[in-house]
Amino acid sequence: MNLNRRSLLQATAASFALPALPAFAQGIEELVIAYNVPLPSWDPTVGLSAVNPTIQGFYLSVFDRFIGQNPDLTPTPGLLTDWGWNEDRTKVSMTVREGVTWHDGSPFTAEDVAWSLARAADEKTGNPIQFIWSTLGNFVAEGNTVTADVVRFEPTVFKWMYFLTGFVLPKAYYEKVGAEGFEAAPIGTGPYMVDSFERNAFVRLKANANYWGGKPEFDTVTIKFVTDATSRVAEIESGNSHVTLEMPYEEYDRLKGTAGLAGIAAPISDIGMIFFNDIDAMLDPNVRKAAVMAVDKKLIVERLLSGYGVPIDTLETPEYLAFDASITTPYDPDGAMALLAASGFSPENPVKFTIQTTRGFKPKDYEIIQAIVGLWRKVGIEAEIEVYEIAKHFELRAADQLAPAAFYNWGNSVGDPTTSTGFAMFGPSPHSVWDQPDLIEKIAPLWGEADEEKRIAGWKDVSRYIADNALVLPLMQYVQPILHVEGVKVQPHASGALLPYLMTRA
Repeated sequence: MNLNRRSLLQATAASFALPALPAFAQGIEELVIAYNVPLPSWDPTVGLSAVNPTIQGFYLSVFDRFIGQNPDLTPTPGLLTDWGWNEDRTKVSMTVREGVTWHDGSPFTAEDVAWSLARAADEKTGNPIQFIWSTLGNFVAEGNTVTADVVRFEPTVFKWMYFLTGFVLPKAYYEKVGAEGFEAAPIGTGPYMVDSFERNAFVRLKANANYWGGKPEFDTVTIKFVTDATSRVAEIESGNSHVTLEMPYEEYDRLKGTAGLAGIAAPISDIGMIFFNDIDAMLDPNVRKAAVMAVDKKLIVERLLSGYGVPIDTLETPEYLAFDASITTPYDPDGAMALLAASGFSPENPVKFTIQTTRGFKPKDYEIIQAIVGLWRKVGIEAEIEVYEIAKHFELRAADQLAPAAFYNWGNSVGDPTTSTGFAMFGPSPHSVWDQPDLIEKIAPLWGEADEEKRIAGWKDVSRYIADNALVLPLMQYVQPILHVEGVKVQPHASGALLPYLMTRA
């Protein structure tokens, strides 16, 4: 029995009391995925959801970015087949793919690309990366070519065309139905079309038979929003879902290869980190440095993540362009106690602050913070844990109202230092909560640096300064666990996006 429309509509967001599926059979017609977050909005270019790396897989199923991206994160032709600057970098030119149609059957044109870029650059539209898109202006569409002036040189602008908010939307349709109409009935050029959507419960997708990249293998995909990790494990173990992700690693190890299940655990571009907000106790450099030195990252990865992770000392992973292995922040609890003592603190008289974290959003997120709080307590730091949903984190971070410490997973699927260290630590960025002028002055010149070698070297210097002054606490690079039935072949994507159109029958 396949999951049918009636049984789906009878399900509730709380229980998902669905009939069992033939999860272990080869003849899967309707692919069912248990996902770890709900989708808050269908516009992939505005609002806080647009910069949430975890939900990009939803958007990539329905919409296309200007430039495509391979599973190994390298760029590939997408709706643009060619792109670049002129010799003096005062203009850009982009060639638009021909023969593409929107989900409503209307033709995709260069005008859609020009309009989408102009809309992204307009601060009135609410694109959270507007300050990047506004580096281009005066967009002109002629035939299958779009040109624009370089308002101010931004070395990463084409990288953003295959990153957050870099999606092309339908000009005529959007102008006809407006923002509310688009939210109610979104259309794109992507591999799947939205068939039905129940907020906080599920989305059902239908294959786009006319997709320019080739029709997906599964005609119907239902993605259920299951925020609790234990419930996701139950989904896959019971056969109610064919694919799920982000479960505790001990559960992953227990289930992979048993009872018709298989698993993939691949490194992704996400990192686990703790933001330090420049308020209260975090204004004391001794407290920050002690908080970093007291954390045994290697032990946390081995004990809590079963070895599925890579300890890091900066906001750059080994795959990022500005990674510098010489920058280290060693585990040194005795040194941490000495620093705290210099500021008048000790295990008997601890410094106190709040640390915020999600619980069940990423594998062992809450348990990791529990372990860190335990390590801190030994040296003279007493941190109270506050649990919140990931949406609340985005809200508080955008308003610069995070607690003195806040756990987060930062995604950087283009591997550029501006999209990791830059946006996380540059005070004027809407994604940073560290606003001190010394760091702002070091980062500011790098945004428009045209010399690539000098730009990367500059970001390495910034990373060293941040590490030396303990302005953030990097923890580890994630390895993403995915469980699936043997009847489905899953292609992992190094961005962490779970993409149904990359899944096939085994």
